[in-house]
Amino acid sequence: MPDQLAEILLRYTDSRLGEESPFRTAIDGLVILRSDHPKPPTHMISRPAMCIVAQGAKWAMFGGNRLEYRAGQALVVGVETPSIGRVFEASPGEPCLVLAFELDLAIMRSVAEGLDTPPRISGEQGRGVFVTDFQGPLADCALRLVRLLDTPKAIPTLYPVIMREICYWLLTGPHGGDVARMSLANSPSQPVMRAMQSLRKRFRETVRIEELAAIAQMSPSAFHRQFKTLTALTPLQYQKHLRLLEARRLMISSAVNVEAASFRVGYESPSQFSREYTRMFGTPPKRDAKQMHTMLGKGRPLADAGLMAGDRQRSDHLQS
Repeated sequence: MPDQLAEILLRYTDSRLGEESPFRTAIDGLVILRSDHPKPPTHMISRPAMCIVAQGAKWAMFGGNRLEYRAGQALVVGVETPSIGRVFEASPGEPCLVLAFELDLAIMRSVAEGLDTPPRISGEQGRGVFVTDFQGPLADCALRLVRLLDTPKAIPTLYPVIMREICYWLLTGPHGGDVARMSLANSPSQPVMRAMQSLRKRFRETVRIEELAAIAQMSPSAFHRQFKTLTALTPLQYQKHLRLLEARRLMISSAVNVEAASFRVGYESPSQFSREYTRMFGTPPKRDAKQMHTMLGKGRPLADAGLMAGDRQRSDHLQS
């Protein structure tokens, strides 16, 4: 089945002469990723999505957790969280081909509510990201999803139906509990995710863990532990990643200088900002911004240049 999907994705990308990966499609939130060579790591904000590898291999790092996924496997992301992704197996003869699409959590909840036997959710905090095999009915859904691109007029009617199918097979599959945990309103993860949403909105501010724990109605120690289990990052690390990614976006896409960018994302000390930026991206901010501008001047897209802007680039986060 991965071979059939790879053949379709290869044909689709070959037909889009002059375009660069990620290839946007007529389906909102669905992109096709193609890499003819291994690529350096890309920092991004990952949102709820499924990334299916039809050919080649990638890895994604969430905090200290590194997940590899290759042909016949998919990365499922259930929370909005900073991550690093890299294509490590690709060549011109066998490019890395990935079908990536956002997961509609409203559809997921609707499907879950209609199940005779809902997925079992344990009381313990679960993972927000995992790798799963895609085969059988789920693989068939992926093929029909791509073939739907040949009939754009059918997309509004059939895409929601296929998405409901995908949600069904995920919820009734071996990771059904993890999938339900990320989408159901009464799951143990939802209080932490509400606090996470508040942190995303206020990432420029000084936010105390006690405030976030109060939103989740937990003790600070329990909240800290469950937040890290879900995202592989502590709340402070999560906030720091959001700040640095936004600063990078400001410097590259809006030509904001280093000092201004550091203040705009909440740093009081430009020197501390530079140290933490260098630690995360491997290059001082001024030099990194200059390198990115050079790459963009050569016509490389922002995603290829390693810039991910979260909500500002709706589909690019799917590169994880």
